[in-house]
Amino acid sequence: MVGGTSGVWLSFCFTTVLLPFLAFCTKQTYIVHMKQDHKPSTYTTNHDWYSAHLQSLKTSDSDSDSLLYTYTTAFHGFAAVLDPNQVQALRQSDFVLDVYEETVYTLHTTRTPVFLGLENQLGLWDGHNIQDLNQASHDVVIGVLDTGIWPESKSFDDSGMPPVPARWKGECEGGVDFSPSLCNRKLIGARSFSKGYHMAVGNDPTVKSKENPTPRDQDGHGTHTASTAAGAHVANASLFGYASGTARGMATAARVAAYKVCWSTGCFGSDILAGMDRAIDDGVNVLSMSLGGGSGAYFRDTIAIGAFTAMEKGIFVSCSAGNSGPERATLGNVAPWIMTVGAGTLDRDFPAYAVLGNGHRFAGVSLYSGNGMGKKQVEIVYSKGNNSQSNLCMPNSLDPKLVRGKVVLCDRGVDARVEKGLVVKQAGGVGMILANTAASGEELVADSHLLPAVAVGKKVGDQIREYVLKSGKKATAVLSFGGTVLNVKPSPVVAAFSSRGPNMVTPEILKPDIIGPGVNILAGWSSVIGPTGLEQDTRKTSFNIMSGTSMSCPHISGLAALLKAAHPEWSPSAIKSALMTTAYTKDNTNSPLRDAADGSISNSQIHGAGHVNPHLAISPGLVYDISTSDYITFLCTLGYAIEHIQTIVKHPNITCSRKFRDPGQLNYPSFSILFGKSRVVRYTRVLTNVGAAGSTYNVSVDGPEEVAVTVKPTRLVFDKVGERRRYTVTFVSKKGISPPKEAFGSLAWNNDQHQVTSQIAYSWPQLLLQ
Repeated sequence: MVGGTSGVWLSFCFTTVLLPFLAFCTKQTYIVHMKQDHKPSTYTTNHDWYSAHLQSLKTSDSDSDSLLYTYTTAFHGFAAVLDPNQVQALRQSDFVLDVYEETVYTLHTTRTPVFLGLENQLGLWDGHNIQDLNQASHDVVIGVLDTGIWPESKSFDDSGMPPVPARWKGECEGGVDFSPSLCNRKLIGARSFSKGYHMAVGNDPTVKSKENPTPRDQDGHGTHTASTAAGAHVANASLFGYASGTARGMATAARVAAYKVCWSTGCFGSDILAGMDRAIDDGVNVLSMSLGGGSGAYFRDTIAIGAFTAMEKGIFVSCSAGNSGPERATLGNVAPWIMTVGAGTLDRDFPAYAVLGNGHRFAGVSLYSGNGMGKKQVEIVYSKGNNSQSNLCMPNSLDPKLVRGKVVLCDRGVDARVEKGLVVKQAGGVGMILANTAASGEELVADSHLLPAVAVGKKVGDQIREYVLKSGKKATAVLSFGGTVLNVKPSPVVAAFSSRGPNMVTPEILKPDIIGPGVNILAGWSSVIGPTGLEQDTRKTSFNIMSGTSMSCPHISGLAALLKAAHPEWSPSAIKSALMTTAYTKDNTNSPLRDAADGSISNSQIHGAGHVNPHLAISPGLVYDISTSDYITFLCTLGYAIEHIQTIVKHPNITCSRKFRDPGQLNYPSFSILFGKSRVVRYTRVLTNVGAAGSTYNVSVDGPEEVAVTVKPTRLVFDKVGERRRYTVTFVSKKGISPPKEAFGSLAWNNDQHQVTSQIAYSWPQLLLQ
């Protein structure tokens, strides 16, 4: 599933796309934040208190059954079905900090270990024996919040794994299609959370869900992400022969706990928060969430709220950035305590070809696995101008009389790529050329189409369109398929769909944080659904190839698990820093990373710190650590009211006695410099030595000529491991030089063993004239 999200908040009663049936509802789900320190001693549990509080509301519709969830860890409060009168009464209560509406999020949907350098099981990884590291990762649990799990997948085989850690508190939840016995020493927990979902769809006759309220994955997305993060070795894996080899996750010996929070109509905030609440209590070490996050205030963002508690408890939280690229400012999940992950390509491709009647041969990609269309040229049709939707091959837009027996040229956009192929097939077409428009540029994503189909970029697409329009009925083509090709150059390339900055919530924090493999990723799959996800696709496969930041997120989650195994004492921010400051920004041709959208050079607003490099991340030398109190200071600097900060932090008696000069003062591993009313921006950072005692680092700065950068001191000496050293960097926008809209650079602390690099993004929101 490769859907995108801009992180827009969707309230039930006003959503016209996902939930039109609730347009005139009077009741809906709300999340209520309670003042935990105000709980009367007469109530034994929070649940009793919340239930009694609801019953005490003096409204005619007050109903104790309206309580959906009680949150005790990720959040202090509850989710309930309320009418407007109850909401108003709660907002006036002395026990309530805030009340806000439910949110609907969307999902962001093997060669990877080789590409990342993890394949040599007996080798050394910067002094760490891979076998020993895998043994250590037996104690690491990755919690995956997604569409559930297909436990029968070989990716969750527990052969050779030791007993489950005694500290684990999770459960394997049973149900009509899910036996608790399906869990094992690999898949150690499986739960589902559906009350918010069922409240939303329960009264809608148009929603006919086949999903049972169990952890069973009916979509495939959750199984794919979980196996990417921590799947066991599976020999002879492939998608109908494509990408054949041994499939494995990043942390093959880590444990998996699945929390099903996403359903047929989306992922509901109340369910997500319940899943996070449970996962934190169960004892996960890493939370992996390949689903859409908010782009508004952090105290209104369910994922940001739950992730803060996870961070406090030492849990690393990795989230997908979203699939709304190449448009700017499309990021979700931008809270600084979350690792925000974009997507790049692998050095593997699935070439396919369109040979036209004029002799021109154009290359594209495809995962089509059928009998093909033979070697005979057939007519191409392109319906642009005949029907406003026919050029997009929308449902019921093609005339079978014009299409039957022909190859159809379809413009990419609006509906799913695989659905266009289905429309062509149902109309009698024998093949499809799927041509990008300006919105997709040159990005190529392979799909397991139901008929012979080749996807091509915009430039090639324009040439084919011109040929068809000029040649009319004389235009012909034949399609062919080239299987799997390795060592593709250049790679990685930043995926065009990968959401990018600037960060619109806190522009002083550079996001995304990093990119990882997210294009054409082979991983485990649900056996109840075909590889396209279409109802008409009756094919069955144990593995599927998918693309999206949904796929890059669990790569980072699995690598974080390995770092946690190697350095159990590291905080989530230390792990995050290690992954960011060791990332690379050059491809396998030693050229700067490029953007698949148009082939231009990428930058840190697009790829963040760069592409993850696990070999260097395990021994970064220095890290930028961030404490809970630092994050509280950050929130105070944003000007949030105390009650809003308490929604996130959940501490009583919070005061904002300390504030940063601006939010960019947070000890973040990257810099986002905004030249506004002043030409001068000055930040202080603190580095912690996690390398060797007696280490010395010298600074180097690279950047645009429009900015002068001064670092004091220019040398940092660390006598001991764990020692902290402070430096101040001053950025000055030079006078007499007309500044660009944005520019980019880097700052690195170097010695013979390490290069600790921070990416820098510069912007001039107000052009300075003096």
